[in-house]
Amino acid sequence: MRVHGQGARSAPAASCRGPVRISRYAAEPKCALAAPAASGDGPGMADSLFDAAGRAAMLARLDALRPESARQWGKMDAAQMLAHCQRPLQVALGELPLKRGLLGLLFGRMAKKMLLASRPWKQGMATAPEFVVADARDFAREHAALRALVVRFGEGGPAALTKRPHPFFGPLTDAEWQALQWRHLDHHLQQFGC
Repeated sequence: MRVHGQGARSAPAASCRGPVRISRYAAEPKCALAAPAASGDGPGMADSLFDAAGRAAMLARLDALRPESARQWGKMDAAQMLAHCQRPLQVALGELPLKRGLLGLLFGRMAKKMLLASRPWKQGMATAPEFVVADARDFAREHAALRALVVRFGEGGPAALTKRPHPFFGPLTDAEWQALQWRHLDHHLQQFGC
């Protein structure tokens, strides 16, 4: 379990199930179901949606999210974040075909390298307009839809992935498709303390 800062202590749960970790560096509690620490060269099998144990860990974090979970940064509420997280999975599964744009052609490879590095993603990064969710969403509906997509993506494995290039990053290996999905979900669950 990743602990944010020294001197962390357990406290009763606020918006997530189970004990939470409180950091002296953050005002909001952190979920006890935080993701495993990233390995040196990127996600390993424990950090893989293609691995049953890794997928179960990610789903447990997803299930710890509540409609009232407070965001640590950004503008989306929990239901909007759940809807937002569905879009990249739909792209990966070939269900949301998007055209490759000029920005992706120019900067996609560089951005892919940055996002696949083992360091945490920056808060408030720009996103594709197709991934922006600004309207009100039903938490239960979005939670069920995202959960189903994670299961379908993970159980389908590499065979379920689209053969099209990613609309921004270009051609991706199976491992890169998986790692980007894992890291995106991890980033947004951390955004809500889970």
